[in-house]
Amino acid sequence: MRTKRKASPEREKLKNLHGLKKVQYIWDYYKLPMVVLCIFLYIIAYSLYRHFAHKETVLYTALVNVSASESLTAQLSTDFLDYLEKDTSQNTIQLYTGLYLTDDETNPYHEYTYASRMKILAAIDGEQLDVVLMNKEAFDAFSQNGYLCDLLELLSDIDTVLLNEWKPYLVTNTIILEDNSVDLQFDPSIPYQAVTEEHPVGLDMSQSGLIGEAMFDDTVYLGIIANSPRKETAIDYIKYLMY
Repeated sequence: MRTKRKASPEREKLKNLHGLKKVQYIWDYYKLPMVVLCIFLYIIAYSLYRHFAHKETVLYTALVNVSASESLTAQLSTDFLDYLEKDTSQNTIQLYTGLYLTDDETNPYHEYTYASRMKILAAIDGEQLDVVLMNKEAFDAFSQNGYLCDLLELLSDIDTVLLNEWKPYLVTNTIILEDNSVDLQFDPSIPYQAVTEEHPVGLDMSQSGLIGEAMFDDTVYLGIIANSPRKETAIDYIKYLMY
């Protein structure tokens, strides 16, 4: 003959409670395991959302000291995915805007220079910047700091036919290998000295394709970031812009 088990005091108490008192008792007694369960369910739900909503960034681009209209912004970003025949639900292109680099304190955008520089450095360090469209001042800054790759070398390795086609648009600029800028901070009286090299690190985009059609007042240069892991896609981007 089976012996009937006696209910635990907690179950007996729960059995005798009703309404809000019962809910309150359950919350007080099972609060910790319920919180743990909620956190676990949240992590699972968030992971599933990230998995299905994640988009692959095919290219990171930036406009520096250059402003684009809404229609041109779309052409410089999402329309490139159509050119590549990429599914926009699974792929994206990142276009950074509102970036300004200038040493001219009278420039109305001078106050944004520090924040822009930090954002650019972080993007380059994180390999999240591939192509830059910029004016001459920004082009000089990117080149002097060694951020841009030698397009002559790059095209020689990837596509010699394109190299011959794009040679008229190649622009040489100065790369500072080393200088005494740190010493100048301690003694401004000493003359500035630097070891430099000249390399074709930019393309003049002002007379061709989408940039030419936009009719900017100043020359717009394109550069490819030296540590970009997406250089072949960057070349495709230039083809898209030029033709």
